[in-house]
Amino acid sequence: MPLERVSQGFKDISMSFQSNPLNNDLIAIKNVNAITRSIRNIVLTTPGEKFFDPDFGSNVSRLLFENVDDITASQIQEEIEFSISNYEPRVKLIDVQVIADNDNASFDTIITYEVIGADVPPQALEFALQSTR
Repeated sequence: MPLERVSQGFKDISMSFQSNPLNNDLIAIKNVNAITRSIRNIVLTTPGEKFFDPDFGSNVSRLLFENVDDITASQIQEEIEFSISNYEPRVKLIDVQVIADNDNASFDTIITYEVIGADVPPQALEFALQSTR
C-alpha cells in the first residue's frame, strides 16, 4: 500500500516582485495560492524558456495558433494533463476541461485538482487561453 504524503505547507514568491512595506522582503504567496500559480505557470511556460530544464512547461502556446475547434481543444487538454502530471507532484488531477470559444477565438479552460496531503477541498482553476499576435 503506497504511503500518503502529508504536506507541511507551501510558499512561493509573488510574480509581482513587490516588497513587503514592513520588512522589505518580497511578498510571499502560500499553500493553495502557490500551487495554483505553479499550475498556471506550467501551462503557460513554453519548453526551453526555463534555464537548465529545457523540457519544463507545455506546448499549449503553440497549439493556440491552430484552428479553434474541438480537435485542438482535445490536444490542449492532453498537453495540460501531461505537463501537470510531470511537473507538479503536489497535486492529483481530477479533471481538465478545454472548451473552444469560436466567438472570442480562445479556449476556456477549467483544471480541477486536489492538493496532495492537505486538508482542503478540490480546487478549480479557470482561465481563457488565447493566442497573442
